[in-house]
Formats: sequence, C-alpha cells, structure tokens
Amino acid sequence: MSATVYADDAADVGKLLRAGQINEAMQKVDASLAQRPKDAQMRFLKGLILTEQNKTAEAITVFTKLTDDYPELPEPYNNLAVLYASSGQYDKARAALEMAIRTNPTYGTAHENLGDVYAKLASQAYDKALQLDSGNSTAKLKLTLVRNLVGNTTGGTNPKIVAAPATTVSQTAATKPITVAAAKPEAETPKAEKPAAKPAPAPVADRDEEDVLKAVENWAKAWSNKDTSTYLSHYAKDFQTPKGESHKAWAEERRLRIEGKGRINVKIEAAKINVDGNTATAKFRQIYSSDQLTANSRKTLNMVKQDGKWQIKQERAGS
Repeated sequence: MSATVYADDAADVGKLLRAGQINEAMQKVDASLAQRPKDAQMRFLKGLILTEQNKTAEAITVFTKLTDDYPELPEPYNNLAVLYASSGQYDKARAALEMAIRTNPTYGTAHENLGDVYAKLASQAYDKALQLDSGNSTAKLKLTLVRNLVGNTTGGTNPKIVAAPATTVSQTAATKPITVAAAKPEAETPKAEKPAAKPAPAPVADRDEEDVLKAVENWAKAWSNKDTSTYLSHYAKDFQTPKGESHKAWAEERRLRIEGKGRINVKIEAAKINVDGNTATAKFRQIYSSDQLTANSRKTLNMVKQDGKWQIKQERAGS
C-alpha cells in the first residue's frame, strides 16, 4: 500500500471522528494498523478514539507506548497527562506535561494544561491543610482563590486533549534534500598574468557556523548509516537526556533503537546556526524516514564546543 493511501486513511479517520462515527473510525484504524502496526499517526488516532469511548486505561497504554517509541513528539505526553488528570492522578499528569514541554518548550497547550494541573494540586493541598486545621484562614482564602480561578474538581477549567500532533507524522515521501553542486575545476591561469591574490580568510564566526553545520550533518549521516558509535560520539558527556535517565542508559536505549531498525534515512534542511563563543544553537527541519515511519519535524540542537569538537548538549523537537 502506498504512502498516499496511508495518508488518505488518516484523513478518513479524522472525518469519521468529527462526524461522531467512533466505531467506524476504530475499524479503519485497526485495519490500517494490521498493515503497519508501528504507524505513529494511526496509533495516535487510536488513542483519541479510546479516549472518546471512555476506555481510559487502554488509551493510557497507547499514548504511553507512543512516548516510548517516539519521545520527540510532545502531543502523546499531553494527551497522556489529560487522561491522568481526568482520573485525579495530578502528579502523573504534571510529570507527563513537563516531558511534553521539555520536548518542545514552545508547546503552548502543554504550558496551559500544566497551569491547570498545578492549580488542581494547589487546591488539593489547601483542602488538606484545612482538614488538618479548619481554622487556618490563610489556607481557606487561598483555596477560595484557586477554585475561583479554575473551578472546583468537578467543573471549571480542565486540561485540554489535542486531536492531532502538531508535528507532522505521516507516511508521505520525504522532501528532497538540498543538493550541493560539485565545484567546477578552475581554469588555468595564463602564464602572462600574475597569480590571483589569495582570498581573505573567512571570519571566525562564519567558520564556526560552518563547523557546527558540518557536525550536525555528520550526526545525521551516522544516524542514517546506523553507525551508532559515531552517532553517539556527537553527544556531549553532560548531554541532557530527554527523560532524565543516566547517559549510559540513554545511549544503550538509542543503540538498541537504531540498530533494531531496517532502513533509516535522516535529512537536514533549512538549517539556521547561531554561534556564541563555545556554545551554538542549530535549528533545522529534520526529515526522518524508516521502513515504518516518515516524520517531518522541526528540530533544535543546543551545541557546545568540547575538546575542539562541536557536540550536542540538548536535543528537542520544535523551534
């Protein structure tokens, strides 16, 4: 089945959901997943359908697995948090939203939802304080203020679920990479002419930007080649792992994930490099494709120069 057909399937499921035809949407999702069980878009839609059907535990399982398989996508974390919050598990909701924001700091929905969750946690804490000391007028005032702000636990503002990932996750063909034309051979200098003057050396800032871009391109190349040792060497020793796990645990997980794939192709497009001394930021569009997924998303790498090499200090999806 072609990539276009899979994209059409996702669009059809979206239409069925908007029309309230939940059972028909689930049938189409299951049929598609039978062909491509790793399809991120369809798995996300399945989580939405299960949420609509009030099958909270099953939806949590779907979104949790998505965060494991595609930790760069913030939307599954957000929807996971909403499900936790709906069952009163606000600490778990907070942790999931913090992961969504760590993945994409510009994700406004997650920030708003996190504010709602903090308010719910505050409400619970003030309520507990009043249970322990009913005469605590300060806690009583704060509880009133919080409930006026977001409503009580049975109404008012609640975290919002998102209906589709903002990051493109589709089976469409990847955008063609930028190609660099081969340099033309220099024409011979006539003997009668004086040798051309040597060009002035490039500014240090420009050279640093070129070095950062080259490091990013080599990182993507190693990833594409499944050369995990070279790929991992592009990360700094103090790399901030996405889930706060140890560098060793993160590296082992990445090694298993990359080497366990069939075909991988990673392209870098529209890169913008900003260098400030021994630190740099690289923002670009990442076109990732494998046997089971094509994802077109924005990526930001915070880089640091260590031992003369530009290495990745932090990695996140989004601008």
